Amino acid sequence: MPCPVDHGSAGSLTLDPYVRDLRTERENLHAAGPITRVELPDGVTAWAVTHHAVARELLTDRRMVKDVAHWDDLQQGRVPEGWPLLSTIPPTPTNLLGTDGTEHKRLRELTAKAFSARSTERVRPRVEAITTELLDDLEGRADQVLDLKSEFAFKLPMSVIGELYGVDSAEHGYLRDMYVKFFSSVTSPEEFGEVYAALERYYDDMIAAKRAAPGNDLTTDLVNAGENGDALTDLEIRGTLQVVVAAGHETTVNLISNAVRALLTHPEQFALVEQGKVGWDTVVEETLRFDPPTSNFVFRFASEDVEAGGVTIEKGQALMVSYGAISRDRDEHGSEPHPDTFDLTRERGRHISFGYGPHVCPGSHLARMEGRIALPKLFERFPRMRLAVPDSELENHPSIVVNSLKELPVLLRP
Repeated sequence: MPCPVDHGSAGSLTLDPYVRDLRTERENLHAAGPITRVELPDGVTAWAVTHHAVARELLTDRRMVKDVAHWDDLQQGRVPEGWPLLSTIPPTPTNLLGTDGTEHKRLRELTAKAFSARSTERVRPRVEAITTELLDDLEGRADQVLDLKSEFAFKLPMSVIGELYGVDSAEHGYLRDMYVKFFSSVTSPEEFGEVYAALERYYDDMIAAKRAAPGNDLTTDLVNAGENGDALTDLEIRGTLQVVVAAGHETTVNLISNAVRALLTHPEQFALVEQGKVGWDTVVEETLRFDPPTSNFVFRFASEDVEAGGVTIEKGQALMVSYGAISRDRDEHGSEPHPDTFDLTRERGRHISFGYGPHVCPGSHLARMEGRIALPKLFERFPRMRLAVPDSELENHPSIVVNSLKELPVLLRP
């Protein structure tokens, strides 16, 4: 049964950790903006920025920092131990998600160069080859119901990021299952602690293995960075791997799944693509806006009082960036066609679904390229593909952070 956003304590909006009505939640958050108080699992509260212009303003405000030491609620014990949304908040500033300024720039330069537009183009042939291999593997089951998310949308980006960073293909399924729990808003504190510790052990073991037997991969490059005077500690290497492997596959999984869903449920829009009136790059960008891979990103923290959007974010308070609500901004995207409409002819507005400012997602070039390759190849191979269940029966993983379907059942050749 749909569960719209409820009004929590002190006029805040309570986000549903089970994500039972994402569409209504986005609209309610946007309507309450441009900045509104939200209540998260276990009664933890924060500000949420829900309008495009104010989000851009805050995402470039140096007073809004990533270091969790500035979050009063956590430092004063008002956040439960093992709180599930701590998955995207490093306990110490050792990776891209927890650093700012010079330290962030140092870490970013050691990782972002691998995801530049030029570097991304070098892996294009491999992305194309992996896509073709995966589609070939699906041929024998084209007349059966299968989960396109797990069989294609996940395997492509996981294979690409795995090859880049030297992750054994036999471990892809393990990482998939671990990250489902890692990003869940309803994982118990005990299970979250176990998952967090298991991922730390996994990457520590991976670092040790690359140090003992270097490979032709980016993990080995991180381990050997000290040869160029840019030495990373093992904690920094682990933190970097945790970010790039997770974001390097999760974003593209959701982009591909959400694009397929949008095209199959909007045949009039798909017809524009089939007729050559709209390109696949437009499909990718409108999907990123209409159904962004990340619903909400937590957190930034006010290092001093910050006035924005008609409110004061007090020093020590947390700010969540609500990309789902921002994508519904009429001021940016117009009111006709309505932002809650998937429309490939939309002429107004630019999304910020990969972030904005110094923390913009370094893997955005790779994610876009994978989408622009995977989607046309998929629909060229299976032009009559359709959903195997009504769209209303598709469910999201219970995550306030990532916008991820549990499954995407399809018939490739009905």
